[in-house]
Amino acid sequence: MAVEWTDLGLVLSVRKHGEHDIILHALTEQHGHHAGVVKGGAGRRARGLYQPGNRLHVRWRARLEDHLGMFVCEPDRMFVAGALHDRMMLTAMTAVCAMAEAVLPEREVHPLAYQQACHLLETLGEPGWPADYVLWEMHLLNELGFGLDLSSCAATGVTEDLIYVSPKSGRAVSRNAGIPYKGQLRDLPPFLRTETPEQSSVDDVVAGLDLTGFFLERHLCAPHQKTLPDARQRLRAIVAK
Repeated sequence: MAVEWTDLGLVLSVRKHGEHDIILHALTEQHGHHAGVVKGGAGRRARGLYQPGNRLHVRWRARLEDHLGMFVCEPDRMFVAGALHDRMMLTAMTAVCAMAEAVLPEREVHPLAYQQACHLLETLGEPGWPADYVLWEMHLLNELGFGLDLSSCAATGVTEDLIYVSPKSGRAVSRNAGIPYKGQLRDLPPFLRTETPEQSSVDDVVAGLDLTGFFLERHLCAPHQKTLPDARQRLRAIVAK
């Protein structure tokens, strides 16, 4: 008996499969990071649909659950079209997709990661959106069990003047407690504690990207002999300029 389901899914990546077809990786709300063949997906008419960052209605079908299966897709939200005019926005969209594909295990359900990715793509271009991207990576770490504890100082327990993060524990460190270890600690931009991206500066965003990138690479990339995706590296470079 065939297995079949329908869902909403963000296009993460595509690759050619034969002359006319593609293999689509999508982040779906109820079925996680999932792959399948799209018949005719390499054709000229379909090319604009299967761009990383677009959201589709997807139907997946396979003879057995563990087979690659087939996708049939229809458009839902073409997020890519709204970002084509802005290099940074388009790079951020690509980075979201590349990061999700790199760190979310296939067929492991993470509806919150999907919902937060959709929210980020919907708000690209609004005030503070680069900081929102950093917050998305923070939530991704938390979703996968490697969240940072920024509530109080790891050394003293105080909750004020927290400006560092320990690279060992992932916990915040206060200014005074961090003085002897300043060269070993990571900077903690204020917006990551308050979750107020509209109050962030360019330097704050770069510090945030460096912080989340450090822990993403350590916990989720390095154990699988991966590095941060190229799109993520490009985003950091563009923001820093």
